[in-house]
Amino acid sequence: MPHFADDRPIIVFDGKCVLCSGFAQFVMRRDRSARFRFLAAQSILGDALYRHFGLDPVNYETYILLENGVAYLRSEAVIRIFESLGLPWRLAAVCRVCPLVSRDWIYDFVARRRLRWFGARPSCYIPGAAEADRFLS
Repeated sequence: MPHFADDRPIIVFDGKCVLCSGFAQFVMRRDRSARFRFLAAQSILGDALYRHFGLDPVNYETYILLENGVAYLRSEAVIRIFESLGLPWRLAAVCRVCPLVSRDWIYDFVARRRLRWFGARPSCYIPGAAEADRFLS
């Protein structure tokens, strides 16, 4: 595993997926304290993290949220990200009333179809100059 700065939460996402990179942009705009860092799954470190957690390093069917040494996946990752964005987004925590297996089934249903429904970029999402310091490579 390559060394990386993990002093702040890191969101690992599919940089070619329009939905996934759009979600990363959504979080950046609402994360006023710049709490999160971002990492494209297609990077060397992203690939290493997917392999480390036993995830498919090609299809990227889940976000990885690394926070305080813990990896959160699927619906739990998304809920935790929303909770960190403040109101009204933190109300996503109410989704926890649904059993994890149900939440993850819905997450997986969308994840398997995301490229068909939303499309893919020809290359990885590249942050602008104002966002570059929030990205790991």
